[in-house]
Amino acid sequence: MNSQDHKKDYEAEEKRISETVSKITHRIVVFSGKGGVGKTTVSINLAYALQSKGFSTGILDADITGPNVAKMLNIEDDLIFLNGKIYPFEKYGAKIVSMASMLKNGQPLIWRGPMRSKIINQFLADVDWGKLDYLIADLPPGTGDEILTISQQMKPDYAVVVTTPQQVSVIDAERAINMAKKLEIPFIGVVENMSGFVCPHCSAVLNIFGEGGGKKLADDCGVPFLGAIPIDIDARILGDNGKPIVLEKPNCEVTNVFKLIVNLIEEHYQEELSETLKN
Repeated sequence: MNSQDHKKDYEAEEKRISETVSKITHRIVVFSGKGGVGKTTVSINLAYALQSKGFSTGILDADITGPNVAKMLNIEDDLIFLNGKIYPFEKYGAKIVSMASMLKNGQPLIWRGPMRSKIINQFLADVDWGKLDYLIADLPPGTGDEILTISQQMKPDYAVVVTTPQQVSVIDAERAINMAKKLEIPFIGVVENMSGFVCPHCSAVLNIFGEGGGKKLADDCGVPFLGAIPIDIDARILGDNGKPIVLEKPNCEVTNVFKLIVNLIEEHYQEELSETLKN
């Protein structure tokens, strides 16, 4: 293939991505400065908390080498390819795409950055997402190529940065906030996950990973603090069984925090709309 053909393919792909993005009202990316902070759990439950308010939602698993969305929603089938399009799964009413559906269990994906970015482009250009109110992208930890690709192509309007109260997590989350700022994502908010463990026997709260790190980080960086999600054993058990806690336990503390987070995100969008109408 010569350079002219490459250019035509690139332009065609860019056009398909633009068409996809134009049909999605809001595009949220979920960052984490480091792994193991519960980013995928936040992404999934955020999507279903939005859905519970009547919004149409999708989840793009952009963690190409460590895709966990499919496992946490108990999706085991292969993706459907038909007439040049990829059709997302629908689980509990949300549309889902994950690289895990293209890999055998335990198979490593040993790809360099350009290949990982290419598959993300394909998930945006060739997946039939249809019209959505919200698309949530679960990003890999850190500040690598995939995040740059998503920011350039998906054009997110909100970044949710997930941290735990632990200082080593807060340090890395600050890098994620600063990257989101450099990428000029309009809204950035901080979520503190694993905020405290409520003992199921005595109801005492144990701050296993420390306390208040997420709120202090948000204040120091001048971005909104969206909420602190406590540790709930059922969230882990339900996630292992492919069931989001916001759907299975609609009145528990974890679900209530996700509802609060969704309300705050909506408020930011409404404020932006009001400012646009004023101008």
